Amino acid sequence: MAEIRFYHLVDRPLERVLPQLLEISLERGWRVVVQAASDDRIEALDAHLWTYRDDSFLPHGTARGADAADQPVLLAADDRNLNDANVRFLIDGVPIPQDASRYDRLVLIVDGNDEDLVAQARMQWTEAKAAGHETSYWQPDENGRWVQKA
Repeated sequence: MAEIRFYHLVDRPLERVLPQLLEISLERGWRVVVQAASDDRIEALDAHLWTYRDDSFLPHGTARGADAADQPVLLAADDRNLNDANVRFLIDGVPIPQDASRYDRLVLIVDGNDEDLVAQARMQWTEAKAAGHETSYWQPDENGRWVQKA
């Protein structure tokens, strides 16, 4: 079974949080795929990850690229795992994949300002628990550090 983490965004947008979580993943030697709900969102994230910080380089590519299989971080709008990732990030309400158990960790990032996405995440939590996955819920504290709440 996969470890499934739910990250609840409160005061910071995805564009600020995702790069930090991806950097941590790479430091741990993980291969990552980030799944969004649309190609437009993937294009915007791709551009953002190249420019989010002047003093950092986050190696990544998109599923459309010819070198997708070689990317340590791959951005995709579908559920394929072209880079053989062991960690999958799900954003924009993307559902938990049927093959969730093939990953070491799934990370669902939920925009706390979108009530529909929060409601969907609650259902995903219930389904993940029922399927036997190890689940945890994380929120940032007043200093922006992630704290496990459940």
